[in-house]
Amino acid sequence: MSKLIYWVHASADGYIHGPNGEFDWAQMGPELSAYGDEVQERVGTFLYGRVVWEMMSSWWPQAESMSDHPHDLKFAPIWRSTPKVVFSATLLEAGWNTRIISGNLTDEVAELKRRSGKDLLLNGGSRLASALTELGLIDEYHIMVHPVLLGGGQQLFLPPKDRVDLRLVESRTFDSRTVLLRYERS
Repeated sequence: MSKLIYWVHASADGYIHGPNGEFDWAQMGPELSAYGDEVQERVGTFLYGRVVWEMMSSWWPQAESMSDHPHDLKFAPIWRSTPKVVFSATLLEAGWNTRIISGNLTDEVAELKRRSGKDLLLNGGSRLASALTELGLIDEYHIMVHPVLLGGGQQLFLPPKDRVDLRLVESRTFDSRTVLLRYERS
């Protein structure tokens, strides 16, 4: 059975974007990019909520024309070719090898985990990640903590109904600035 990996960039004060939605602070240096490549090799499908999907689909289809960053140049074709799933009750259509799911979250994710030969990667988005956490469906949390204090914005997680215990299985520093905290459910 495939694992569901939650990959998210966070500020040191626990936000995934700033007070005005800004996400200009997460830097992909060579070491963090290489780690992303390692994780990507395990993954066969990207998962998104609608808000993150809209951000990703506005950038990655034409990333090479807007950036010359090595990470962007390498990842853009991978993003375009990898199957994607968007969980949304409002989104009606999506391109780029994407399927929209609006059914029962537990059943749909369980089926994706059963059918997929490779792992599933959930990128960003605290609402969907929080819902999947409460349902016990996320297997690994890869939280990239960047050296910035945003002072507000979207929290890394919405407050859970019940406590969720995690076990730290790895921590690493990349590019002398970003810290990986990799957790599994206890």
